[in-house]
Amino acid sequence: LLAPPCRELAGPGPGQGSGEAALEENPFYGKYRHKIQELRRSSPEVFESRMEKRSEVKKQPVGRSKQGEFIRCMEEKARHIYEGLGTKTSKGGFTKDKTLDSILNVEMVKEKSAEEIKQIWNQYFSAKDTVYAVIPAEKFDLMWKRAQSCPSFLYALPRKEGYEFFVGQWSGTELHFTSLINIQTQGETAPSQLVLYHYPELQQEKGIVLMTAEMDSKFLVVHEAQCLANQVPLFYATERSETYELVETFNHRSSEFKYMAVIAELEQSGLGRELRPSQASDKS
Repeated sequence: LLAPPCRELAGPGPGQGSGEAALEENPFYGKYRHKIQELRRSSPEVFESRMEKRSEVKKQPVGRSKQGEFIRCMEEKARHIYEGLGTKTSKGGFTKDKTLDSILNVEMVKEKSAEEIKQIWNQYFSAKDTVYAVIPAEKFDLMWKRAQSCPSFLYALPRKEGYEFFVGQWSGTELHFTSLINIQTQGETAPSQLVLYHYPELQQEKGIVLMTAEMDSKFLVVHEAQCLANQVPLFYATERSETYELVETFNHRSSEFKYMAVIAELEQSGLGRELRPSQASDKS
C-alpha cells in the first residue's frame, strides 16, 4: 500500500479554516513555519492574498476539475520564480553562474580518457556532502531535448508522513527544485532548495556530461536530494512511453495530470523504497 500523499494537493476538510490554519494540516508545515510566520508578520496583506489564491484551487479534491487549475497555478508560479535565473544570484546561498572551470581544470582533463575523467570527478565529490554524477552523452541528449518542450515537472519525495512534492524547472542546463508548499507560501520570492548543474563541455569530445549540485541543507539532506536527482533520468530519459507521457501531460495537458501516477512510477522504479529505510534515523 502507498503511504498517504502530501495533503497540500487535497481539498480542505470539514471545518478547516483558511490561511495558516489550513496550512498547518500539511504534514510538512513545521519545516516552513518560520518563513510562513515571518511573511505573515511582515506582509499580512500579501500573506492573506496568497492563502486566498491557494484556497481557490483547493475547493475540490484532486482528480476533479480543480486539479487542472491547481497544476496550472503551480506551474505558472514556478515559471515566475525562475524567470531571470542566470542573470542574478539565486537565493539560499547558491552559486551564481557556477562554471565547470571553477571546479575542474578543463584543459588539463581534455588529455585524459572519459573513464579517467569519470574517476577524477567521482573521487573528488565522494568526499563532499553533495550529489554528483557522470551522465552518458546519449542520455543527456535525450533529457535535454525533452526539457526544451517540457521544462517543468512535479516530483515526489518519500517522507515518513507520505510524500512531499517538488516542482523541478529547467533553466538552461541548471535544474532548480522548489517544494510546492514553498511556492504556495512564498510565491515569486520562493528560493530554490536544490540546483543540479549539468556541464556539457566534454560531451562531444569525451561522450560524457558532468553533474553536481548545491542544496539548502535546512530542507534537504544528501540522500533526499539524490532521490530527486535520480528521478530526472527516470522521467526524462526513459524509453518507456507511459513514463515520459506523465511529463508531457504535466506540461501540455495539465487538466489530465494525476499526481498519484508519479508516486506509482516512483514506487515501481524502486527509488521510493530505497529512500524510506534510511529515514529511521532522520530528525523529525
